[in-house]
Amino acid sequence: MSCYDFIGDFLTAIRNASAAHKDKLSVPASVITVRIAELLKEEGFIENVKPFSEGNKNFVRIHLKYLPGGKKAAIQGLKRISTPGLRRYVRYQEIPKVLGGLGVAILSTSKGVMTDRQAREAKAGGELLCTVW
Repeated sequence: MSCYDFIGDFLTAIRNASAAHKDKLSVPASVITVRIAELLKEEGFIENVKPFSEGNKNFVRIHLKYLPGGKKAAIQGLKRISTPGLRRYVRYQEIPKVLGGLGVAILSTSKGVMTDRQAREAKAGGELLCTVW
């Protein structure tokens, strides 16, 4: 039995496009990957997010953000925490602070996919999907 890791592939695509200084990338869309992209936009890590369809397949176009000067990407690091082979769940009191609050942890909770700050406010723990800094 194999488990396909949509989120891992999504994060790897962003990491690779950022390292190659691409302006935008298109990746297959799922509800959770679109929500993660929207959270990254809200937190200022990416410029824009646009879901679109080609035929019967859904994609999301992500416009990457670079710091003034255009050399350094806004996303310095992306790390997948919970994987299909090893799920990582945390209570809201145990949600880690990424780089002392400069980065963001993204969780899948019973109240939806949200950032670490939103989860602490909602007092909702859940699956720790990834960290971004």
